[in-house]
Amino acid sequence: MIRRKVLGTFLLTAFLLPNAALAQTATTAQAPAVKVYAAPKDVIDKIRDEGMNRSQVMNTLSYLTDVIGGRLTNSPSMKRANEWTRDTMAKWGMQNAKLEAWGPFGRGWSLKNFSAQVVEPQAIPVIAYPKAWSPSTKGAVTADVVYLELKSDADFEKYKGKLNGKIVLISNERQLKADFEGMGVRYKDEELAKMAAAPDPASVQRPAAPQAQMPSPQQIERLQRLALNLKAAKFLLDEGAAVAVDNSFGGSGGTLFVQGATVAQDVPANPMEIFTSRNRPQPQQKESESRMLPQMTMATEDYNRLVRMIKQGVTPKMTVNIQAQYHDEDLMGYNTVAEIPGTDPNLKAEIVMLGGHLDSWHSSTGATDNAAGCAVAMEAARILIAAGLKPRRTIRVALWSGEEQGLHGSREYVKQHFGEMKSAAPVQGQPSAPGELVKGADYEKLSAYYNLDNGTGKIRGVYMQGNNAVKPYFESWLAPFGDLGAKTLTLSNTGGTDHLSFDRIGLPGFQFIQDEIEYDTRTHHSNQDNYDRLQVEDMKQAATIMAAFVYQTAMMDEKLPRKPVR
Repeated sequence: MIRRKVLGTFLLTAFLLPNAALAQTATTAQAPAVKVYAAPKDVIDKIRDEGMNRSQVMNTLSYLTDVIGGRLTNSPSMKRANEWTRDTMAKWGMQNAKLEAWGPFGRGWSLKNFSAQVVEPQAIPVIAYPKAWSPSTKGAVTADVVYLELKSDADFEKYKGKLNGKIVLISNERQLKADFEGMGVRYKDEELAKMAAAPDPASVQRPAAPQAQMPSPQQIERLQRLALNLKAAKFLLDEGAAVAVDNSFGGSGGTLFVQGATVAQDVPANPMEIFTSRNRPQPQQKESESRMLPQMTMATEDYNRLVRMIKQGVTPKMTVNIQAQYHDEDLMGYNTVAEIPGTDPNLKAEIVMLGGHLDSWHSSTGATDNAAGCAVAMEAARILIAAGLKPRRTIRVALWSGEEQGLHGSREYVKQHFGEMKSAAPVQGQPSAPGELVKGADYEKLSAYYNLDNGTGKIRGVYMQGNNAVKPYFESWLAPFGDLGAKTLTLSNTGGTDHLSFDRIGLPGFQFIQDEIEYDTRTHHSNQDNYDRLQVEDMKQAATIMAAFVYQTAMMDEKLPRKPVR
């Protein structure tokens, strides 16, 4: 899942605005007059028995995480994951199992060798990890560590001529506090009740176009800090620094959160232009290599210690060795798809989809983000096959790539198969105008898409994305699983993952509500996102409920109701 921070919000502004416009113009659909379809009890019992008592989901998860490992988009491990999931679903009896190309995305990247250690005034092993697409160092670099303490543009002057060949700390210290509450959480009843009572998002007044909004003091401060950081990246490159090191933005106890490398660039007078520009330099682009330093992220306890040592008048030395490889042989990205073919002569051309994103970040094995969602989607399909069920519509599993860099895989797939929402030009001082929907060949064939990408927690319900017309269906389909904790329906939208690619063009796309567990506190984009953080019973429950939802959607006489597009 894309990191739910202000930076991610700015980066996705251009992608999400058409969806906001769609929500603004849509009116709440009423519950359908037709009788709600629900599968017979014996069918649900078969699904539940197979999913809870003969599950293969943890087997799938172990191979994806322990054997294949981290799956950075376009890396060799990502391609291996594409091929293994394709072949595994074909082995289970699914048809049309294949890789579908999108792109081009850019070059891949893999880490070949890495070490980092303080060597003076004493040997201190540190916890750190290179950023994705970071260039290699020129062999093992041993150099003084310098703390680049910047509060304003004027501070650059005092570092001129002093950073050549140095290992430079570029972040502030981060205060850590004792964890008295515990990292793992589940939704409380009152929290779920509040979600269920949330209003239809379409009834909420939408703000004017971004150009007309006055940023808050906090947003201004963040933009100023961001502009300073981008200037620092270019300054370090110009000054010839050897390695740039930043402090993990979260985590403690050795957990660090690391993502992609920073590309040095000129900073416009208005930093907001960095985010609205469609021509931002990306680290996976070959031309960006010359504009990046070798760079890594360090766990906060180690980073803070180095800063404090420097403030005490000590000049530490470190040895850092980053050896990475770029992969230029295939710049296309790939999604894995496979199908259970429909059996109804009149409905088999229609599609019910389910999935999650197969790509991950690179410092761990991408277990909760998002091997969990992919394994659950695969397992849901396996359950239906093992239970001998024959859906009327075709059921299609899709495992996306490029999600972490901006929902690329699902967005391009939707564009190729179903259509796109062409953005309307924003008008200053006016509410966001709706875009123009351009339908693809299969737009009317899709009934629904179900996504799982909020970690390892059990399903607690569904975000209905403002589509009140699906409520009676989902209420009926959740009812047999109330004893497993799945009861809540909310009209609220949720963001940051691949169902948005469908929802933004008016197709029913849904993300399940999941218990948080340790998602934001420990695993999401961190070096601790591994198999051992997965919750076994939660994964079984999620796959069973997803199988039931997908099957019943595939068996209805009609397609699932859609929100109006106006």
